Amino acid sequence: MIQITETAVGKVKEILDMQEPKPAGLRIAVVGGGCSGFSYSMAFENSPGLLDKTYEFGGLKVFVDQASMLYLDGAKVDYVETLEGSGFKFDNPNVKSTCGCGSSFNA
Repeated sequence: MIQITETAVGKVKEILDMQEPKPAGLRIAVVGGGCSGFSYSMAFENSPGLLDKTYEFGGLKVFVDQASMLYLDGAKVDYVETLEGSGFKFDNPNVKSTCGCGSSFNA
C-alpha cells in the first residue's frame, strides 16, 4: 500500500481546488525513463482506470495502476519545503539505486 503524508495531501488538495473543471483525483505512477530506468509521475485524473487501485487520504482520491503498484508498494509520498526548493518527495523501500538528478531510480 502507498502512503501520503497529511502535508502532501494538503498541498495536492490546494492545487486540485484551483483546477477547473475539478478532477476526480490524483494519479501516481511509475514510468519508464530517466537516467536510472524509472521515474515517478503525478497527474490529475477525471476517472480511475478499469484496473486501478483507488486509495483515499483525507478526502483525496489517489489512483495507482497495477504495474506501478509493483514498484510503489510501501512507498511514502511527502511534500517538503527547503532552502533549495519545494516539491513532492518519494521515500520508496523498493528502490535499489538512484541517480544524481534525484528524480530517477532503479528497482
